[in-house]
Amino acid sequence: MQRERITVFDTTLRDGEQSPGCSMTLPEKLRMARQLERLGVDVIEAGFPIASQGDFEAVQAVATEVRGAGIAGLARARSEDIELAWEAIKASARPRIHIFLATSDIHLHYKLKVSREQALRQAVESVTQASQLCSDIEFSPEDATRSDLDYLTEVCAAVVAAGATTVNIPDTVGYTVPDDMSKIIRHLRAKLPSHAVISVHCHNDLGLAVANSLAGMHAGARQVECTINGIGERAGNASLEELVMVLQVRPDAMPFFTTVHGQELYPSSRLVSEITGVSVQPNKAIVGRNAFAHEAGIHQDGVIKNPLTYEIMTPNSVGVPENRLVLGKHSGRHALGLRYKELGYELERRDLDRIYRRFTALADAVKEVHDKHLLTILGEEMPSLRVPVAAQTPRVAAGSWGNA
Repeated sequence: MQRERITVFDTTLRDGEQSPGCSMTLPEKLRMARQLERLGVDVIEAGFPIASQGDFEAVQAVATEVRGAGIAGLARARSEDIELAWEAIKASARPRIHIFLATSDIHLHYKLKVSREQALRQAVESVTQASQLCSDIEFSPEDATRSDLDYLTEVCAAVVAAGATTVNIPDTVGYTVPDDMSKIIRHLRAKLPSHAVISVHCHNDLGLAVANSLAGMHAGARQVECTINGIGERAGNASLEELVMVLQVRPDAMPFFTTVHGQELYPSSRLVSEITGVSVQPNKAIVGRNAFAHEAGIHQDGVIKNPLTYEIMTPNSVGVPENRLVLGKHSGRHALGLRYKELGYELERRDLDRIYRRFTALADAVKEVHDKHLLTILGEEMPSLRVPVAAQTPRVAAGSWGNA
């Protein structure tokens, strides 16, 4: 089966930044943009230039300094937005103007207070204006998944005829399910000219952003919009690291590929957390602290013998230094014995059995077991041994089994 390329459109600096508490300064946006360039994303949506003078300057700085990715600036379907977006991104090696206008009846009636005909005309006029400035135009019919499908198709066909090169289908409020997304994308792919790229932009309000994005790919979308750590409005966006690794781990089920460098996923995740101050949940797929951590004794025994028993990808493939065997009340003798070996003690089975009983009793009584606890137990059970002051860096990590 031939694998097709998926364009990765990263919107960490725009939609991700709209998460409460996640706004970034100009230097922070530049730092993050350089990391996204190292990551290998195709397009970086650097911001919403008309939102503020600071955002305009940040988008302009990213467009000027980052040469390895296309740079997009967001604009409403308004003349002044489009002109300012172009001013911000025109220094880019590959500039893109990204225009959005709602198409769902609830948005047209309550938010924009315009008719379908008026919105269609505004969309076409905006894309026409933008295409006179820039050769790469993306159009997003906001709230597309709650829009009437015939009207959505009419708008998409009209903006492509006016010069849009990419039509993005946003699940703006995270309402859709994979089957719905498949039907929408399949329908649009059949109706739009083949040169028009179809994109998907999914929000995670029902926890389906990644699933909906994958469904869109299967149905014909060849661009996916996503963010590092899945940050974004409300419950966030489709997680870039999850999408990329699904394609890497399951090429049999997902015959697609990206140009993203997997080893840069974890560094990118850490940088987003550092800049925004928003930590990743421990059990977050791919980049969470526990994604490659094992506490259960059966799992630890398998991982010691062969990591593939319980890991479907290697830590190094996503930039994580190594897996961790966390010592807790669920841990087995093999993991405990391995940690003592790393500390410099290769214990006989009968000695390990005795120490293991002490270890499990301690694990039931306290929240964390550290190397100092292990060495104290060893000193008390085997006083003839000399206990070293310092230990090696552990592969088996002491830790909290509440978080492990």
